[in-house]
Amino acid sequence: MAQAANPSRTREPGWRTTHETSLMKLLGLFRHAKSDWHDATARDFDRPLNDRGRKGAAIMGRHIDSHGVKWQRVISSPAVRAAQTIEQAAEAAGKTIPIEWDRRIYLASSVTLADLLREIAEPTSRVLLIGHNPGLEDLIFDLVPDDGSSPLREQVEEKFPTATYAVLELDIAKWAELDDGCARLVHMMRPRDLDPALGPSLIED
Repeated sequence: MAQAANPSRTREPGWRTTHETSLMKLLGLFRHAKSDWHDATARDFDRPLNDRGRKGAAIMGRHIDSHGVKWQRVISSPAVRAAQTIEQAAEAAGKTIPIEWDRRIYLASSVTLADLLREIAEPTSRVLLIGHNPGLEDLIFDLVPDDGSSPLREQVEEKFPTATYAVLELDIAKWAELDDGCARLVHMMRPRDLDPALGPSLIED
């Protein structure tokens, strides 16, 4: 984990805690921030964040902290752009968090992501995934029913931009019970919502 830019700043462990019940799981989805396409020779896996992406990751890290969920497990794609996103986010929030790297998340489909989640050991109740589209937004479409119960789902249908953070409440007692339609999308934040200068550009990935 990279050190904070200000060495005098106190780094607190973990993310904050918020209200929750013992009868549900919380799933966080954090898409990697904007990456650099300028190096045409770089492998997709090795693409780093660009300046805009680093700013987006930082502002979202502070938001994730202030939003209040204390994630028990943070599992990320090891792709450079995903790794830099969560590391930059944690540093901006002044946190030191253990990160698990799982190659299966790299460019994973929603089916693969769901299978990974079903393997989560109990009694873990709060998991944050850092990954890629279209897998993340497709996972939301699979888990959140299109019945009007989650108005934020319509925003995902429009777009799930880079560095977007979403929180789902899952009506399951065990991760192994994860199934289509078991979730509510209760929170979603994009970098542009916090800083209009981080709004859409011609290249979104």
